[in-house]
Amino acid sequence: MKIDRSFAEEVLAKALKSGAEQAEVFIRSSKNLSAEVKNQSVDSLKSSLSFGYSVRLIKDGRLGFSYSTDRSDSDGVVSRAAEAAAYSDADPYLDLPEAAPAAEVEIFDRAIEEISEEDAIARVMLIEKAACEEDRRIRKVRKASGSFTVSATSIANSKSVNAHFRSTSCSAQITAIAEEDDESQMGWDFDGSRFLGDVAFGEVGRTAAMRAVRLLGSKKIEGRRADIVLDNSVTADFLGIFASSLSSEAVQKGKSLLAGKIGKKVISDRMNMIDSGLLPRRLGSSPVDGEGVPVTGKTAVREGILQSYLYNTYTAKKEGAQSTGNAARGGFSSLPGVGVTNLFIEAVSKDDVVPSDALFAAVDKGLYVVDAMGVHTANPISGEFSIGVTGIWIEKGELKHPVKEAVISGNILDFFGKVRALGDDLRFYGNIGGPRLLISDVDISG
Repeated sequence: MKIDRSFAEEVLAKALKSGAEQAEVFIRSSKNLSAEVKNQSVDSLKSSLSFGYSVRLIKDGRLGFSYSTDRSDSDGVVSRAAEAAAYSDADPYLDLPEAAPAAEVEIFDRAIEEISEEDAIARVMLIEKAACEEDRRIRKVRKASGSFTVSATSIANSKSVNAHFRSTSCSAQITAIAEEDDESQMGWDFDGSRFLGDVAFGEVGRTAAMRAVRLLGSKKIEGRRADIVLDNSVTADFLGIFASSLSSEAVQKGKSLLAGKIGKKVISDRMNMIDSGLLPRRLGSSPVDGEGVPVTGKTAVREGILQSYLYNTYTAKKEGAQSTGNAARGGFSSLPGVGVTNLFIEAVSKDDVVPSDALFAAVDKGLYVVDAMGVHTANPISGEFSIGVTGIWIEKGELKHPVKEAVISGNILDFFGKVRALGDDLRFYGNIGGPRLLISDVDISG
């Protein structure tokens, strides 16, 4: 898949000729192959090609934006963007970034670019096969699926930004259902990378099956305050809520629980929170962000203290700051917002990291939370949450029996503030990663 640099330059020239003081052209083309398997037969196979571009311009201090999937419509795209600017309010913070050197990052895998339909189907079949063979109580599976994508991105603006890169990605996921007597339980797993060889298709199936089977025989528990261990996937769920509060856009709109907390302790001093778009092979990595600003690695929270919010060009100018390379775009049809690249938790000290299974040994009575429902319902401003969870009861350091219909509640900052230890098993779900966490004194209701 090639990048047509001359087309970007041609459209940019038209935008500037229309009278814009500044202009940007964003182009994205991609090829996707996705497969879904049921009972070792192909249930769905889709192959698609997409192409689109957008023009963002600033004219008389006003923002104009338009996009199209038709190359021949570039005159119309520029005209519509200029017309939109005429009806927009003037904004002194509108700006486009200047060119700066970007680091190389490992995000393209030829094996994904060249994968055949037969190979893709075989890998997805392996997910389902591994799940069904893991345990006889796995009676059904849902959505054994895989996706394989190749993309090309081009960003050019009137301040000499001229960024072009290719990337790949693939993913595997499945939901397995275990049944015994009159009970059924579900288990899910996901794996994704920019490199085909990093995704363990069979392991995804086995893990989903194991997660379903271990919940059979679930019991209710009485409410109490106790220690909990969060599974990696649940850590990632909670970190996703925290991620939204790191956005300078959310802070400026009064929708962040971290507003006004720069330089203050917000979570446990045992933890750092890192945002890095330079991690090789990770799904959130790229040389530049959605505006062409070089991505960086940054410690948003160091030893529990909030160091910085995440910025794009607009939000940075609004505060007299610098973009952190966190302009995020959903695609060519959207304006850049603010988002994380690869956000993950790391321990401040090696003394705070223990073998993952050893976290249980530190719990006299408590709950290993393996699934949480509705973490997204947490209040993004106050941080308050009350969510349903399933898990496994722990007594004297041993996993005893599965637990159903429990609820944990609290405040996200307090929650992360009570972390006692971190597992050695950092795992990413998409572009957010975390280890298992041991958290003290959590309100659990049955």
